[in-house]
Amino acid sequence: MVIYDDIFEWEGWGGKLRLARGRCRLRIFDLNQGATSGVVHIRPIVVVASDLPRDTMMMGEVSVRSASSHIATVVCRRFEIDPARMQFVEYTPAETYGRQGEYVIQACFDAVAFTWKDNLALFPKSQPLDPPLREIVQDLVARSENPPPASA
Repeated sequence: MVIYDDIFEWEGWGGKLRLARGRCRLRIFDLNQGATSGVVHIRPIVVVASDLPRDTMMMGEVSVRSASSHIATVVCRRFEIDPARMQFVEYTPAETYGRQGEYVIQACFDAVAFTWKDNLALFPKSQPLDPPLREIVQDLVARSENPPPASA
């Protein structure tokens, strides 16, 4: 079940300069809500963050990869998510390039694990998402592929 699917903004920590602020596409799913398979997930909250297209990034913004710890911290606070029950996923959509679009970079789903201290996500470690969960997340993302309207 989808809990949130929109453009997500976070404030940076740069004071007046607003360094490390940013925006991303954020999708939050609860795998246990509405499940009919009878499977209960230990970490049912899946947070999927992906960068917005480069032409929409504002000056001073950072990528999801650069700010994953900060994003995870803010998301857990704002949505009252227990970090022990959350899987943070960095998603990079497939991309084609070349004169006729003949080359393809496959979509990438990276699980990001954090060390949590004093309700802060620290020391992010990325690795490819395990295949069973990857299939579930891939299906959820495909069903919500149309981007939300861009906010000003």
